[in-house]
Amino acid sequence: MLGNTIIGNIVQRIRSFVPWVADELDRAILRLLQTDGRKPNAEIAQAVGLSPSACLRRIRMMEDRGVIRGYTVLTGPQDEDERGVDVVVQVTLDRQTDDYLSRFENAVRKCPEVRECFLMGGNVDYWLRLRTESVAAYEAIHGEVLSRLPGVTRISSSFAMRDALRPRRGRK
Repeated sequence: MLGNTIIGNIVQRIRSFVPWVADELDRAILRLLQTDGRKPNAEIAQAVGLSPSACLRRIRMMEDRGVIRGYTVLTGPQDEDERGVDVVVQVTLDRQTDDYLSRFENAVRKCPEVRECFLMGGNVDYWLRLRTESVAAYEAIHGEVLSRLPGVTRISSSFAMRDALRPRRGRK
């Protein structure tokens, strides 16, 4: 038993030094999991033409290597008639010092409407995605929260018309 543990540790350490390269099967598995992270292993295996055990080995290997970093639940409207507005916001700060970045990020974490926040390279410092009840609700967040965040000098907002990756009603 001890020998198996030692060998397993050695194999794991060797794997950590060898770069992982996805093949077509790995990419197919990832596409299926990105579409439905709760899809049963047996269904994934059948869809990609692997045995369930071989498929599970690949998934575990991608998890171990950090290719799959976790599974999450996405919330949002399930029906096109549901109200809500997705807003993409680009923010430019006065300075890009560690202190400014840290203060901005800490303040953004306190705003529950912010669903994603990315530090960017290029013309803007941050890219945020917000979900609000309405354009009026976003206007309030813009005036009362975003424009008052530490170091903000410019805000540019765009409103999503629809999620192009989500199937539309009556279409597959």
